[in-house]
Amino acid sequence: MASLAQLKVAMVVPILLVGIIFAAFLALIMYVLQLSYIWAFVLAGIFILIEYLIGPTIVKATTRLRYLKEGENPWLESTVKELAQKSEILAPKLAVVPNPTPNAFAFGRTSGDATLAIHEGLLQKLNEEEVKGVIGHELGHIKHKDYLVMTALSAVPIFVYLIARGTLEAAWFSGRTRSRRDEGGGLAVALIAVAAVSYVVYIISLLLVTRLSRLREHYADAYSAYVTESPRQLESALTKITYGLSLAPAPSTGARTLYIGDPALAKLEMHDIINRKEEYDLDKDGVLDERELELAMEKEAKSRWLTINRLFQTHPATFRRILLLREIENEMTTGKYTEKRVYAHI
Repeated sequence: MASLAQLKVAMVVPILLVGIIFAAFLALIMYVLQLSYIWAFVLAGIFILIEYLIGPTIVKATTRLRYLKEGENPWLESTVKELAQKSEILAPKLAVVPNPTPNAFAFGRTSGDATLAIHEGLLQKLNEEEVKGVIGHELGHIKHKDYLVMTALSAVPIFVYLIARGTLEAAWFSGRTRSRRDEGGGLAVALIAVAAVSYVVYIISLLLVTRLSRLREHYADAYSAYVTESPRQLESALTKITYGLSLAPAPSTGARTLYIGDPALAKLEMHDIINRKEEYDLDKDGVLDERELELAMEKEAKSRWLTINRLFQTHPATFRRILLLREIENEMTTGKYTEKRVYAHI
């Protein structure tokens, strides 16, 4: 049985592990290149700080979102305000993204300047109760301060990857411009060693970050069930979102890790379902309805390939998320569900 305190622990442990691995990695690089240790940590700190500061600006530019004017969408404004008050957080600024795919995300530097952005496709393809479930999920991310933890933590694999690519290219350039008989050959070998270690550290840190990212999605789903008091609406929303994203021509932007649904994962989940549509179309009407899609996702979720590939995914499989919400829904019907048991099924 999970709790909010366990989420905090779950966040702290990966941060410590990534921090220790990253520190050891930087120390090794400085030793191999015979440089001062202090510069490595200074550069890493500057990189993480820059990503934290300019991250929201990049998200705004790449998604082309537009902030809503007061009174432009009364239902959306009142719903967000109502759920934010129940969550005891400041209501986020509201924005709409001119994108036909059904999706939504939240971002910001602090809870005070957070933005909740909703795709036009989400408002068009989901009903109001389903949209409300999505809003509850995103408010969960804001309440849990996921934006702060994930922004800082995600910067580490990116920084390590840049080092790996940079040292590998430097080794290639050094090998072409210098003879093996002079000291350039030794430098090239050292750079290749750094690149190899960097790729290993990149994979390890990425696995730690993606595992935490998947966990935080489950916590946000559970929070939505609590704050909206209707898990079924988010179940329905996730099914529609996954199907809708699977039909999109390409993943939206580099900010897809922020979304409630990952376009790349949706395509992976729906690939075999769409190819075997006739098998899953139980009523043979030529269309996979919500229930048929859920059953298909449950069956396809057992695929070994998906299980292995899921280690590198930022989001849990859709059916796993739906299963969690169903468990919460079943407990709600018993009358035993309370605020203390919000995260009990994670």
